Amino acid sequence: MELRQLEYLIAVAEEANFTRAAERVHISQSGVSAQVRQLEQELGATLIDRSARTARLTEAGTAALPHARAALAAAGALRQAVDEVSGLVTGRLVVGMVTACTITGLFDALAGFHRAHPGVAVTLVEDNSAALLGRLRSGTADLALVGLAGSLPQDLETLPIVSEGLAAAAPAGHPLLAGRTEVSLPELAGYQLISLPPGTGIRAALDEACAAQGVRLAVTLEASAPAAVADLTARGLGVAVLSRTMAAAQASRLASLPIEGVGPAAHLALAWRPAPGPALRAFVGHCRMAFTRELAAASSPGG
Repeated sequence: MELRQLEYLIAVAEEANFTRAAERVHISQSGVSAQVRQLEQELGATLIDRSARTARLTEAGTAALPHARAALAAAGALRQAVDEVSGLVTGRLVVGMVTACTITGLFDALAGFHRAHPGVAVTLVEDNSAALLGRLRSGTADLALVGLAGSLPQDLETLPIVSEGLAAAAPAGHPLLAGRTEVSLPELAGYQLISLPPGTGIRAALDEACAAQGVRLAVTLEASAPAAVADLTARGLGVAVLSRTMAAAQASRLASLPIEGVGPAAHLALAWRPAPGPALRAFVGHCRMAFTRELAAASSPGG
């Protein structure tokens, strides 16, 4: 039994799909399938039900999953203990970021960390926030820059970067924006909307606000990058729903108004696993410094 087999089992269980699991662990689908089958043979039980389009855990797989997670966590703790004793900042970090990230603080932190600790191999992965949080909880990522809705997760360490409400954006002169200082969710119900996809913090904030107010909206187009959402909106294909900062960044081609009743429920935050080892602690320190500088520059009169 190998740790990578346990990692692949966890990925399949959380993604409910061999293809997505393979993308997550960066090997081929056949490689993931072969390793999981080998694990099943060693244990003498089928762990994944492959009879449907969705890969589901069998009863044996459900029983095995928490132990697989515990084994990976124990292996990480072993590495951390050795690093603590030797006082070395070495090893490997897997850092995640939301798709189409434009936050330079994370890139500055990566550059500073690499200069200070060249012995640490850093892998950078890009995905939606829900998938990145899943990676953190399964131990297949160490830290991630994610979008969140509502309260911050209690099972992870977090560093909030931006907390804000949502905005509706459309080309200048659009009837939704005429004569208003803000827009309500019910007023959006009469329009086709363009938004980020499920799994992102912005979309989660929108969906949670709609559920709380009993409003049903028609999101007819989705794009994974805010700039793509703005491009589609500028072409008259609908009204964009973005964070207020994202909408303001498109002021040269789109007008925007805040959406009332949706407070600072959309968060951009760093999240990482509790009890970090030396390498992760050092990287979090670089992130704190980089984001402090970025936020200070943004709030300065010339920023």
